[in-house]
Amino acid sequence: MAPKVFSLLFFIFLFLALFLFNTIKTQSMPKFTSILVFGDSTVDTGNNNYIFTLFKGNHIPYGKDYFNHVSTGRFSNGKIVPDILANLLKLKKYGVPPYLNPNLLENDYRSGVSFGSAGSGYDDLTSLISGVISMRKQLEHFKEYLKKLNDFFGEKEKKRIVKGALVMVSSGSNDFIFNFYDVPTRRVEFSLEEYQDFLLDKMQCFVKELYELGCRNIIVNGLPPIGCLPIQMTAKSPLHRTCIEKENSDSQSYNKKLEELLPHLQAQLRGSKIFYSDIYTPLSHLINNPHEYGFEETKRGCCGSGLLETGPLCTKKSHVCSHTSQYVFFDSIHPTESAYYHISEYFMKELLPKFSIIDNF
Repeated sequence: MAPKVFSLLFFIFLFLALFLFNTIKTQSMPKFTSILVFGDSTVDTGNNNYIFTLFKGNHIPYGKDYFNHVSTGRFSNGKIVPDILANLLKLKKYGVPPYLNPNLLENDYRSGVSFGSAGSGYDDLTSLISGVISMRKQLEHFKEYLKKLNDFFGEKEKKRIVKGALVMVSSGSNDFIFNFYDVPTRRVEFSLEEYQDFLLDKMQCFVKELYELGCRNIIVNGLPPIGCLPIQMTAKSPLHRTCIEKENSDSQSYNKKLEELLPHLQAQLRGSKIFYSDIYTPLSHLINNPHEYGFEETKRGCCGSGLLETGPLCTKKSHVCSHTSQYVFFDSIHPTESAYYHISEYFMKELLPKFSIIDNF
């Protein structure tokens, strides 16, 4: 084959390969209209600032690495997963619901919103103990938000925004920690398997109501490795500081049930896309292989001693580590922004492309 012909064919092949790659890349990530989030402290962007509760992160050192070093109420040194996803998905804004922020402009009602509340859970008893916004109440707040959308933009646009939204539900950890492990209120009533099923039933009811309100693209987070949270190691393995394998095993068995349940739930809700989000695996990888990801400390948080401090115990008087990015946990429960970025990579690479074929909004 003549050299000129070969060169021409090579460049044609290269052009087609690049075109195909870019086409696949573009098609693999859907364009959501907004991001709507429900759950606990892992997704609370400041809702607890507006209620009477001890479960608040609106004080230093929380937010030390956030924009302008502001303590917004996020339980981390900086951004959390929904913030990162909203940015990567090029959604303009993300924050607390408009009824909590009277300064929001009209157009901000289209933006991503978190209804999450630190200390909440699927079990109503969980939020009763912590005095925070229950999952049930979060749905009520969501209805208020829908009314605002309708008032500003009309019924058709409201439906378009909600139908095209990425909806994240992140809950369950507090239920086990508050009601089964550390304060065994529910352990008197339920076996572990029964309590898992009780929570999964609550989760199904929650997702079904989201569907009835117009949501179609839903992610449900599984449990993290609860036994590897620094506060759980402090309570049950203070000397050796090893992960509590029983609690991790419980998380895994719950996650397996959740993962198997969601396809059946999706089949019941016509036109829905409901996917399981495996939080356990990426966080476990960071904990078990820290140096591979640039981390040094996995057994304690950055705030204070890192053994117990969280919420009201993590204060401006607390010692704070010098290199936050080397810590998996910022306090004794919540990951650092660096850890959240790694978890977000899982969402972008493994989870969100599953929504690639979505209905036109």
